[in-house]
Amino acid sequence: MNDEGQQQAALLASALPFLRRYAGDTIVVKYGGNAMGKDHLSSAFGRDIALLKLVGINPIVVHGGGPQISAMLKRLEIESRFVDGLRVTDQAAIEVIEMVLSGSVNKQVADLINRAGALAVGISGKDGGLLQARKLMHRSRDARSGQEEVQDLGFVGEPTKIDPRVLYSLLGSGLIPVIAPVGVGEKGETYNINADTAAGAIAGSVNASRLLMLTDVAGVLDENGKLIPELTAEEAQRRIADGSISGGMIPKVETCLAAVKAGASAAVILDGRVPHACLLELFTHKGSGTLIRAA
Repeated sequence: MNDEGQQQAALLASALPFLRRYAGDTIVVKYGGNAMGKDHLSSAFGRDIALLKLVGINPIVVHGGGPQISAMLKRLEIESRFVDGLRVTDQAAIEVIEMVLSGSVNKQVADLINRAGALAVGISGKDGGLLQARKLMHRSRDARSGQEEVQDLGFVGEPTKIDPRVLYSLLGSGLIPVIAPVGVGEKGETYNINADTAAGAIAGSVNASRLLMLTDVAGVLDENGKLIPELTAEEAQRRIADGSISGGMIPKVETCLAAVKAGASAAVILDGRVPHACLLELFTHKGSGTLIRAA
């Protein structure tokens, strides 16, 4: 056998303990950012998710679609307005958002997995009452007065209840659910839900072994810019309080904390720009991101 073949065989053998560890488990993957926008990364992602299923793991994918939404709104000449990075969503915008997320993007992500040899089914959070939601009232503090302001973002929502029965039905049939983060309100309203938030809520509801949050950064970094491989919930909260976790990393860490509190065994923030980031995290000793667990 040549050297390349021996290396491949050794790699497969080294993955065996990890395959046994996660056999039969549910892994929720939040897919978005640069990993979603580049062909070589998206193809690798589809193969990785298919591989997880083929080795006996049950993956669930929750995807974003911000750039695709912005492009369609611009094409239709519907103005986009943001408050602290959150898209203000009126009736015209939510119709476009649902069309893009539950339509073209959802089916493209499912197709990546199908072409890699597994069977994926695209659904939205409205299907089977999966993602039940309410209006999100955004709170911010005025820089000059210091007073808290509450802003209505329109049809932007937050999960109130997850009904995972449709997920269990799909998983039990050997299928991979691919979920667009669109929720439904008490009166049938459609809400746009942040994909990170939706993935965290779903991971908690199905007691996932891992929530894998694919981002555009390596993970949580320390004061010297080095990756922190693991944090307890208490350590993560302390770092948020003292400011060492700041900016856009705060909501991602808070999503991980909420998922762990709700029932997920652990959550990982990892760099989706790295090919096969999910496999590196699950099937190697070192991992590839920052793992957050309850204790």
